[in-house]
Amino acid sequence: MRLCPSVMHLFARWLRSCSRRSRNRMPQRLREPLSYVQLLISSLYFNSLTNSDVVVDSLFEPVFWMVDILTRWFGKVFVFLVVALTSSILFIAYVCLLPMVLNTYTPFWIVWHVCYGHWNLIMIAFHYYKATSTSPGYPPKMKNDIPFVSVCKKCVIPKPPRTHHCGICNTCILKMDHHCPWLNNCVGHFNHRYFFSFCLYMTLGCLYCSVSGRTLFIDAYNAIDSYHTSSTPYTFKDRMFHKSVIYMWVLTSTVAVALGGLTVWHAILISRGETSIERHINSKEAKYMTKRGKIYKNPYNYGKLNNWKVFFGVEKKSHWLTRVLLPSGHVPYGDGLAWDIYPLKKDMMPV
Repeated sequence: MRLCPSVMHLFARWLRSCSRRSRNRMPQRLREPLSYVQLLISSLYFNSLTNSDVVVDSLFEPVFWMVDILTRWFGKVFVFLVVALTSSILFIAYVCLLPMVLNTYTPFWIVWHVCYGHWNLIMIAFHYYKATSTSPGYPPKMKNDIPFVSVCKKCVIPKPPRTHHCGICNTCILKMDHHCPWLNNCVGHFNHRYFFSFCLYMTLGCLYCSVSGRTLFIDAYNAIDSYHTSSTPYTFKDRMFHKSVIYMWVLTSTVAVALGGLTVWHAILISRGETSIERHINSKEAKYMTKRGKIYKNPYNYGKLNNWKVFFGVEKKSHWLTRVLLPSGHVPYGDGLAWDIYPLKKDMMPV
């Protein structure tokens, strides 16, 4: 770890001595690029805190920059894919499956499928729209008296607790969790609940389609498989119906597994009072404290139940219905700038 700055220092001295010998015979147009290269190399060992991690990050900075640019450009494409794929499933459900349900199912199951399916659809559409259109929250750029923990090196503004810089949005985000390309937006203090609720209800919707359509998928697969050996006529309408059922089941099952895993991971983080970024920071801090015989405690962990109450904004029992199971546009607790507003006790909200 300590060898790297010395090597870089020797390399810079050698480069500087070579440049001095050739400076007189070097054209003016090449002197400025050479000076810039010297400045870059010197910045790698400008203080004693430089180590191999800093050097690797500096070398990979062009790669990170390219990833940020591509993610920013393709954000709208990802949003279009979410809308298009979801719309395709809705088209199959309304055109192909709903008439069959109305003609073959009992009244009880008809009411169940119609009510649950439309409730789930409303929750998905509402939370996705809110997650994409709601600002995650930004720290003030003007001078103020709000407490801060550091200064952003890129924005050059004070960073409140739990605030991190997003290279894709090119700004600091309050209680940043991550930048989601499927939302074309950062997930932060003011839209974190919308993001998680969208993931949750989209997973439930995909599970619903996968479980309820399993028998239809098997029948459609067998029908297509036996098409070449059967003597019965196989019309274009039948072929499109079976292929649509297979497409719906494969897509919803795949999304249910992938998005379900992501939803479970975020549920674990919420139970611990952490974001995705804080998970890595807290893990490093816990290891650092353990080596010194101490125990690290997350200051934003109020207990599993209280963490969920704070996250969903539950203040009374009826809020589990009106703010969790029904669409709600209420704002989260606090302003995302200060985090000492919640009393740390056993049962913060007796709900």
